[in-house]
Amino acid sequence: MKTVQLKKVRNEKLRYLSEAHLLKEPLVLVFGDRKMLQDENIYKEIRAVFKDGHFIFGSTSGDITSNSVDDESISITAIEFEKSNFIVKTANVLNSDKKINSNLIGRDLIQQLPQDNLKYVFVVSEGSFVNGSQLTIGMNTATQDNLLITGALCGDGANFEATVASYNQQPKEGEIVIVGLYGDTLEVSFATNGGWTPFGPERVVTKSQDNILYEIDGKPALDLYKTYLGEKSKELPGAALLYPLKVKSSDEKKSIVRTILNINEDENSMILAGDIKEGSMVQLMMTNVDSIVNAAEVGAVKALNYRENKPDLAILVSCIGRKLVLDQRVEEEVEEVVEVIGKDVTVCGFYSYGEIAPFNGEKNCQLHNQTIVITLISE
Repeated sequence: MKTVQLKKVRNEKLRYLSEAHLLKEPLVLVFGDRKMLQDENIYKEIRAVFKDGHFIFGSTSGDITSNSVDDESISITAIEFEKSNFIVKTANVLNSDKKINSNLIGRDLIQQLPQDNLKYVFVVSEGSFVNGSQLTIGMNTATQDNLLITGALCGDGANFEATVASYNQQPKEGEIVIVGLYGDTLEVSFATNGGWTPFGPERVVTKSQDNILYEIDGKPALDLYKTYLGEKSKELPGAALLYPLKVKSSDEKKSIVRTILNINEDENSMILAGDIKEGSMVQLMMTNVDSIVNAAEVGAVKALNYRENKPDLAILVSCIGRKLVLDQRVEEEVEEVVEVIGKDVTVCGFYSYGEIAPFNGEKNCQLHNQTIVITLISE
């Protein structure tokens, strides 16, 4: 596996972060600032560097390399597989007049991939319209819960205005891209970790629909949430990223973290990043910088322990909520991962609105929030 990395900062030309190689038909991962990706010249500019490349674009809440975490920039990672191959499929959730069916879209996308020797799927999904919970359920249905899938919902900084993605064209809204990797020697491992601690009493979800939370313990969810936040409730919905919910439903073995993406004052409800079932037990969570950084280190150790060979490539996806907590120390999370996996491993990725991966040791993928997902690849 050969890789080349480039960086583009606003109003500057592309610059190389690693030695330039002449790559053959590389998979080119382009992660960065949404407004920069929407520039009409960006696709042509990157295509000029890798004329026979296959380009996956995704907007972020910060792009990641081993060197830095940046906001107003684009990071480009070109990968040439020497023993493996890949196939890319796309769908757009805005192309239908019907109500968006994320479950069906996820299932159909996976079914479009040839299944013979399919080892791994990487997902770059728009993050504004898709229901990430239903998307993962649909993908699992198509694979009988027996295919490793990791990835993310695209971001837009802390703006929550729009997200864009694409394959081999100008990035656009509503797009979902999946990359299927094939190869006899391909080895992919992963791990997830959070670092958040629950506090306060457990309460029961008494009214919800899909990803909208209406009532907890028979009371308006938003009112109860504001009571706990106190003065910080004036900063909603942004403040909610610092106080997510731990959710445990009766038919699930493990709890999952859910971020509150928005609020509806008229309905006294909260819009979450993923589904929340009636009858689930919920609890507020909080964290600090050291807990998040330590969680990243533990995740990297787990991902490394799950594999036989040294990785060539690491794809890191971390939640915007973690980035807000880390603030000026945001690069420490990445530094801990690099320290574990080795400085010679190419690192790429981004901060997202939702992380896609199984629970550790499982195969069926889930939508996570406030989590770091570390995917290690070699061939």
